[in-house]
Amino acid sequence: MQITDVRVRKVAKEGKLKAVVSITIDEEFVVHDIKVIEGEKGLFIAMPSKKSLDGEYRDIAHPINSGTRERIQTTILKKYEQSLAEEDEPAAEEA
Repeated sequence: MQITDVRVRKVAKEGKLKAVVSITIDEEFVVHDIKVIEGEKGLFIAMPSKKSLDGEYRDIAHPINSGTRERIQTTILKKYEQSLAEEDEPAAEEA
């Protein structure tokens, strides 16, 4: 499995939610609405979920093992950090 595309949509408002991401896997399968969240220990991702009848949130799509979750999270957070750096570049050029 290869993550072949990552699209980051940064969230403008203040709060723990920093971005919403879509990933493409093997140029054939897309997962939308992965959230980048600022937690107490730093950034992490939350897979797309929906609220069930009992009021709990359940993932709609998610990796089956921790190695795959870590690979997806690392790829997404790297792209998120790149998007923040690109945002700051024009300001650095103007100075």
